Amino acid sequence: MRIGILNSGGDCPGLNAVIHGVVGAAHTLGWEVVGFRDGFEGLLPPGDYMMLDPSRTVGIMKLGGTILGTTNKGHFVAKVGEGNVSEVPKEIVDKAKTTLKHLEIGALIVVGGDGSLTTGLQLYRQGVPVIGVPKTIDNDIQATAMSFGFDSAVATVVDALDRLHTTAESHKRVIVLEVMGRHAGWIALYGGIAGGADVILLPEIPFNMEHVASAIRQRDARGMHSTLVVVAEGARMETGELLTKEKMAGKGEDRLGGIGEYVAKKIEILTDKETRSCTLGHLQRGGSPTALDRILGVRFGAMAVSLIEQGKFGRMVSYQQYQVGDVSIEEAVNQLRLVQTGSEIVNAGRRIGICFGDTPAIQ
Repeated sequence: MRIGILNSGGDCPGLNAVIHGVVGAAHTLGWEVVGFRDGFEGLLPPGDYMMLDPSRTVGIMKLGGTILGTTNKGHFVAKVGEGNVSEVPKEIVDKAKTTLKHLEIGALIVVGGDGSLTTGLQLYRQGVPVIGVPKTIDNDIQATAMSFGFDSAVATVVDALDRLHTTAESHKRVIVLEVMGRHAGWIALYGGIAGGADVILLPEIPFNMEHVASAIRQRDARGMHSTLVVVAEGARMETGELLTKEKMAGKGEDRLGGIGEYVAKKIEILTDKETRSCTLGHLQRGGSPTALDRILGVRFGAMAVSLIEQGKFGRMVSYQQYQVGDVSIEEAVNQLRLVQTGSEIVNAGRRIGICFGDTPAIQ
């Protein structure tokens, strides 16, 4: 048996742990593993790949990124906007199938987020035996309670807030930190609570700038002259406005960004307090994965091989109730897992005085 694996979409801490898990589990079965470089693009003839065995994966779990490379551009893009899906051209799929047949690949493991799994589903529907592994720092895939990379991204946000707290306090400033997450606020919510943020602005909770300014003025009146604001890149004002850095014109999803700077300028105008903004950007994707993400990645990789052994193709590895199982890829894609506005964790934040920008500050 020879199986293939590829990483597609944005890079993510823990990808190498998945590769380690796949290669280790396959090796115990006597299987060969082919790693395709740069995502689905590596499937195009004549194929861009490397043979993987345990000697090639020793020590890779601690590394960020992926030894196989990845891309969110190219011939296989299936997500072209918020909620929009396009078909990968049949001639491109046929070329990929030719490469897989030539290399005698019996199954293909696709490690990626919603867009990559959408592409994987299209390949499966055209006869490729595909297993999906969810990958996203945004933690926004509905069919799994958690994916690797999220914990590492949150840890980066917390470290940044710890550092920003001291400089904000020294200068009695407001500092706005913009974090990733696209249309889901999990990174902002978990990172903001763990890092001691005073204001957290999420895509799921439209905010009013006057409510934010009121909360800051109240902190000032109580002698707390510095404020930390965490804003998710996809946060929306009550008007529904969503800021983007780059329109992709049908070549992928638009790049979000700029909300942090916008919020900072508005706060300075409304409160007359010196305000600075900081965008973490790809710092959240880089660096060594946390222990949790390494363990989760290995478990996902081992389960993917197990699903191949069972012949359960068209399935995605899923983490639910502390156990790793599987769901159909069709069930998993195009269903974002979003923060529920009345959830226990949001209510806990409100109870400790965090402002989410949707209600006036308590007098």
